[in-house]
Amino acid sequence: MFDLPTLTPTDRRNYRSFRKALINEGFLMIQESIYVRITTNKQSAQLLENRLATIAPPAGIVQTLMVTEKQYSSMRFLVGTAIDDIRNTDDTLVVI
Repeated sequence: MFDLPTLTPTDRRNYRSFRKALINEGFLMIQESIYVRITTNKQSAQLLENRLATIAPPAGIVQTLMVTEKQYSSMRFLVGTAIDDIRNTDDTLVVI
């Protein structure tokens, strides 16, 4: 999850660069500024989290939250529908 400033051209460039890096790392956007990625175990999630720390912009807020597949699969849609994407399954650990 992130909230990055976009007031200056540098801020906007940092925002675009970070978003591209997330996509290149295999993250999917589930909501504006909320991206998820499934990992095989907690260790790989922590390695991914460390890589994100190196590419995070200097300003703004970038947060991570690790949930289990059971927790992720219990997410309910009150409005809207789930996107049927093979990468967006609840097969393993998810990093948000």
